Amino acid sequence: MKLNFDDGGLIPVIAQEIGTGSVLMLAYANKEAVDKTRATGYAHYYSRSRRKIWKKGEESGNVQKVISILVDCDEDTLIYQVEQAGGAACHTGHATCFYRTIEGKIVAPRIFDPDEVYANKDE
Repeated sequence: MKLNFDDGGLIPVIAQEIGTGSVLMLAYANKEAVDKTRATGYAHYYSRSRRKIWKKGEESGNVQKVISILVDCDEDTLIYQVEQAGGAACHTGHATCFYRTIEGKIVAPRIFDPDEVYANKDE
């Protein structure tokens, strides 16, 4: 299937926990990241800030095993249906990146302390 990447070569990817249907995060992927995801069975994304491909959980261990990849009708958005290791998808330590309301109320639990998990990431 042909995917419609944007002018920057990216496509939005929604990660969804397959067991619960919960939306875990939104990220972007380029063709190489999608190809790596399909080849390895683990979610890979493209970091716009770091300008590189990254495997979800490469630092935290909270990897996403991809069970299925869905494509929307315009072929310009993907859903990775995943099994989330460690119970946390967000780098803040929360179960999902969508852990608060627009008013700031926390609605999803923090699973780990990011200061402990990422303490040595720059060393």
